[in-house]
Amino acid sequence: MDFKALMNTEQYDFLRTNERLGDRIMLLGLGGSYAYGTNNAGSDIDFRGVTLQLPSDLIGLTEFEQYEDDKTDTVIYGFNKLVRLLLECNPNTCEMLGLDEDQYLIKSALGQELIDHTDLFLSKRAIKSFGGYADAQLRRLQNAIARDTLPQSDREKHILKSVLNSLEDFNRRYEGDEKNGMRMYIDKAVNPELETEIFVDSNYKHFPLRDYTDLWGAMKTVVRDYDKIGKRNKKKDDNHLNKHAMHLIRLFMMAIDILEKHRICTHRREDLPLLLSIRRGEYMQSDGTFSPAFYEILEEYENRLDEAAAKTTLPDNPDMKKVSEFVERVNRYAVTGELR
Repeated sequence: MDFKALMNTEQYDFLRTNERLGDRIMLLGLGGSYAYGTNNAGSDIDFRGVTLQLPSDLIGLTEFEQYEDDKTDTVIYGFNKLVRLLLECNPNTCEMLGLDEDQYLIKSALGQELIDHTDLFLSKRAIKSFGGYADAQLRRLQNAIARDTLPQSDREKHILKSVLNSLEDFNRRYEGDEKNGMRMYIDKAVNPELETEIFVDSNYKHFPLRDYTDLWGAMKTVVRDYDKIGKRNKKKDDNHLNKHAMHLIRLFMMAIDILEKHRICTHRREDLPLLLSIRRGEYMQSDGTFSPAFYEILEEYENRLDEAAAKTTLPDNPDMKKVSEFVERVNRYAVTGELR
């Protein structure tokens, strides 16, 4: 597909007419499956990029984080937000710096400088960031399989475990707080349609409202996902599960590259046979679960990531002095049009 020709069609006019975009765009490239090389006939086309801040964002009263066009699945970050995400080795933004040359649709001189400075953003923070994304993918797989294959009473146990996992950070933050507490447990159901169900005993005093809404929002999301049982389009949902499984392994591959080779490799050309076989469903069994062979692959990559994390020579954190110097150089240009 000719993505540059597509970019120049009417539906992408916002790239040229929006005051924050146009010649302020530093980088624009492929995202998602087309970036990884794992696309198939039904894959969406995603563009991802970064644009210079307006002078008023830097020395005035305006603020800007990102531009999104839902019709074309395009997301373009403001430079300052992208830097913040890159400093945390955020997987969705790191991949923008590791595309093949022909996968970039727009690349200014400053965009090339950003790519050339990739090493500024690589640190051991990638262990947590990529590991966290991989854990989320694995949990999606486990949750979906549990919804479809477990008896109701066992499914309730899985829901409880998922809720407790999603609240791990919350529990750690309020551990030892005698005023505020929650106990969740499974008992005989009150709901006549269930055999067992989860109950909550809670006690909160002088508790921050925003934290309270976050707490209940996290639990609501888990329960809502499980309540979709019986509304499943098996073919469509199996495709999604296979896609999640593929991305789970891809995240491990990219993390290992960063830790071992100190580079971002978004287009997984050498890994495509394995990734595409997972996406095609070759590791899914007839009962909707994944085969032992898939879990052997998963274990292998988990072990490789642990080993890479233990041996990596990446710094614990980015060199903020060097990052600041680069950010100041780019933002000075955004305001004055001059480079120093």
